[in-house]
Amino acid sequence: MDKSPTTPPHEKPHRPAFPAAWLIILLAATVLLTFILETPRGLLSKTDAVGYAVCHRIESHSFAIAGRQLPLCARCTGTFVGALTGFFGQAFVLRRRRARQFPPTGAIAVLAGFMLLWAADGTNSYLALMGGPHLYEPQNWLRLSTGALNGLAMSALVYPVFNFTLWRRSEPTPAIRNLKDLGILALLEAGMVGLVLTRWTFLLVPLALLSAAGVLGLLTSVNSMLVLMIIRRENVADTWREAIIPLLAGFTVSLIQVGVIDIVRYTLTGTLSGIPPLR
Repeated sequence: MDKSPTTPPHEKPHRPAFPAAWLIILLAATVLLTFILETPRGLLSKTDAVGYAVCHRIESHSFAIAGRQLPLCARCTGTFVGALTGFFGQAFVLRRRRARQFPPTGAIAVLAGFMLLWAADGTNSYLALMGGPHLYEPQNWLRLSTGALNGLAMSALVYPVFNFTLWRRSEPTPAIRNLKDLGILALLEAGMVGLVLTRWTFLLVPLALLSAAGVLGLLTSVNSMLVLMIIRRENVADTWREAIIPLLAGFTVSLIQVGVIDIVRYTLTGTLSGIPPLR
């Protein structure tokens, strides 16, 4: 009788290392070096270049610390730093590091409400900007707050799909199991919002870096999943060491996206801040 080892039905067979690893490392280094050399000098200018790819960066809609505008507008600061906060909360506060299931229906309904609040405030703000009828005067603190709730919702949806796609042994449980878990994450978002609203001088560099990290982190998560699915290499990693190459591939794609959008937008507007007709 053949007694060769078999893979348990709940696990996928372990496949060889990620293909073309050294090529991906070389490409990533080349793209990163190009981004560093071709964007304006200074650390904060690099973070501005990242924010410029996803945000209008209108000055009146943005927070400034120590006289310097943050890389993202108030709404995008909430969204992207909020998403980063949501990833951190699910992984390290709730300690559901490889959870692959979506939250239960009640939590999903609340998260959908968060996204609707973000959309409603954004619509009201847009109408006000264009001189149209609007329900209330937009405020940056409200843009930041609704953005943070939207960022939390985005992280709650991306996180389980990312775990399901990357890990060979993900956990068959939701990261957000009930409304209590969701409340804990919402408190983390409230803390983030409170820190931004203080506008303490020493927070300028940390918030700028977190803004760029939020953009690249969210893009890298999505692009890593897309790369794995396109080349049909899902569920390849058991450890973070094995996850480095697929994540590096996603990061490289994200940085290329940022660079291309920056070039196109700068060519059309001639500025790294705002949209000329709407300043």
